[in-house]
Amino acid sequence: MPSAGAWARGRAAAEEILRQHRAANDGAYPETVAVTLWGLDAIKTRGESVAIVLALVGAAPIREGTGRVVRYDLVPLAELGRPRVDVLASLSGIFRDSFANIVDLLDDLFERASRAEDEPVALNFIKKHSEELEAEGVDRPAARLFSNPPGDYGSMVNEVVGSGEWDDEASLGETWKSRNNFSYGRNEGDGGSAAGTARPEVLDKLLSTTSRIVQEIDSVEYGLTDIQEYYANTGALKKAAENRQAPDPVSGRPAKVALSIIEAFSPGDAGPSGSSLPTVAVRDADAVLRLEYRSKLLNPKWAAAMLAQGSGGAYEISQRMTAAIGWAATTSAVDEFVFQQAAERYALDEEVADKLQRSNPEAFKNVVRRLLEANGRGFWEADAGTIEKLKDLYSDADDLIEQVGAMKP
Repeated sequence: MPSAGAWARGRAAAEEILRQHRAANDGAYPETVAVTLWGLDAIKTRGESVAIVLALVGAAPIREGTGRVVRYDLVPLAELGRPRVDVLASLSGIFRDSFANIVDLLDDLFERASRAEDEPVALNFIKKHSEELEAEGVDRPAARLFSNPPGDYGSMVNEVVGSGEWDDEASLGETWKSRNNFSYGRNEGDGGSAAGTARPEVLDKLLSTTSRIVQEIDSVEYGLTDIQEYYANTGALKKAAENRQAPDPVSGRPAKVALSIIEAFSPGDAGPSGSSLPTVAVRDADAVLRLEYRSKLLNPKWAAAMLAQGSGGAYEISQRMTAAIGWAATTSAVDEFVFQQAAERYALDEEVADKLQRSNPEAFKNVVRRLLEANGRGFWEADAGTIEKLKDLYSDADDLIEQVGAMKP
């Protein structure tokens, strides 16, 4: 990894990520970009996300005669023509366990980049951050590949959101951070890439300098709103980074961290004249979420198809309502109209509510619960009459579930 095709798309994506960031930040380059490296995504795209990491750093894969990648080499700054961007690589457990060789190669690359001679820190943010950490006495300041503890998986953020037992949005970012502060690579302990080491100080530094996060979607069958893992990992990573940003001088609130979404299955158009790279669409997460909610959860045709599937369809609706809470909490990117129209379509419409209750009482109860939670947490401002109706529906759903439970042998 990456394959030739993934390398071309990854470079194009990295260029577009930097172009968009500079356009929004008066021409400034990001010091750190967090890139999610997931196992299935890497398998399907043959390493497109790895290519994005390499391109941001300013490195290229070196292949032996058989085509196997044996090393990632730094591109000279004069050829690169811009600063080396530091990268926080957020590894899924599957990627960590399945691609130990890639983890080792990337770890070696970051170590060399952190010690690159004759490169000023103004043009090498990896070196800049590593030297700052080293001055503070932090071990392994070039560690950049973070995941769960060895043999463990998941951020647990989806479990916390599912239970509803969390205090504020910031706590979800801290849950993610506490579950992902283990560094991996060939320079970690005696066990190499298989042995992770907790390095919370390095992760803190990288999060505090992160101004953009990159997530690939690798399937046409599901998107950001369809499964819990996207908000539980990428959304919570965004919140963890925002928790550590310096306050905005005007608002006094921590600066927002951008979230860029790349659809790996989307064919790239031909690049501009004279360019050998394709054009890869990089979209803001707010726009992607808005489109997905309009095309699925709030789409009458989608809703009708789910209702026709009975219990399974009701479950799908319920899960998307939970995910809406997760996205609202971690990114503030769920518009109020999503909750308003969901309430009108699935709870306040008596016919639809009756179908959901008969098909799957627990799912209907969860739909109403999430609507009430959205209002209670300030994600949706609903009128008093609507909230009273929802409370009544929730109470009725609770009674129905108790009756059904009492009937079981």
